[in-house]
Amino acid sequence: MAKLNFGGVVENVVTRDEFPLSKAQEVLKNETIAVIGYGVQGPGQSMNLRDNGFKVIVGQRKDSKTWDKAVADGWVPGETLFEIEEACKRGTIIEYLLSDAAQIKLWPTVKKHLTAGKALYFSHGFGITYKDRTGIIPPADVDVILVAPKGSGTSLRTMFLEGRGLNSSYAIFQDATGKAYDRVIALGIGVGSGYLFETTFQREVYSDLTGERGTLMGAIQGLLLAQYETLRENGHTPSEAFNETVEELTQSLMPLFAEKGMDWMYANCSTTAQRGALDWMGPFHDATKPVFQKLYKEVASGNEAQRSIDSNSQPDYREKLEVELKALRESEMWQTGAVVRKLRPENG
Repeated sequence: MAKLNFGGVVENVVTRDEFPLSKAQEVLKNETIAVIGYGVQGPGQSMNLRDNGFKVIVGQRKDSKTWDKAVADGWVPGETLFEIEEACKRGTIIEYLLSDAAQIKLWPTVKKHLTAGKALYFSHGFGITYKDRTGIIPPADVDVILVAPKGSGTSLRTMFLEGRGLNSSYAIFQDATGKAYDRVIALGIGVGSGYLFETTFQREVYSDLTGERGTLMGAIQGLLLAQYETLRENGHTPSEAFNETVEELTQSLMPLFAEKGMDWMYANCSTTAQRGALDWMGPFHDATKPVFQKLYKEVASGNEAQRSIDSNSQPDYREKLEVELKALRESEMWQTGAVVRKLRPENG
């Protein structure tokens, strides 16, 4: 483990140099990793582990679309693909990668196969952090660990195939065997992490829920829509409003400040852009900081978790969700986006 300085704050970080894949393979050579769920994180993590030489099986509900997807991805029924309960029985490490709502529903089934010495692995701290609400309370004689890739399962797989890695956080909630650290780091390397930084289950879920509702999805959509609407209300065409709001941001600027940092962006734009960005950065910060503070308090109190549990457990949840997603998909801004994407040169 290395101690690295991030802006004056020292953090524990593990890289592939100090914990290479060969070491991870040695640590887990006698383990069977059962990946439960084949939705968001399941495919990327399981295939990366398989390609990295680990013994992996997948547990999924038979006769489902995700079962069929697993078969299409090369998992063989009866050999490496099983019903959930059978996979839990066979696995020495159970990667619990179902949705938060599904984890709550299936917990009694999974728990009975958590025999002494096994490891229970999460990629989200929700179930454990809010255990009083979810009922997910592991036995005392199993390791409880977490590796949370900082991106989608699709990105994890794509970057792996490109020879790159997606950074992940790791945490240990319960070390019953004395092997939890080696197990969690080996799994983090195995799923294709770039580097691993230390966290706790609580910090992971607090930051994750804040991020999803904030700059990753909720806030960015709200901010983009506010600018797009303002331009449209002042006579700009859909194409002009979308290009100035979304296209330039995602296609030109984001790749640059992802590579070089926002400080570099500020130093390498026109003097007019510099002056305006510096002047308006403060008002946007001051306007949104109270919203983020309120959001974090709602996450920390458990109110956001309870809203998710209540909503996702409703029998008509999927139908109501599709209505909301349809409205977003059919909004003028994203209908314009669909046209603009088709006009990009690589699609011509």
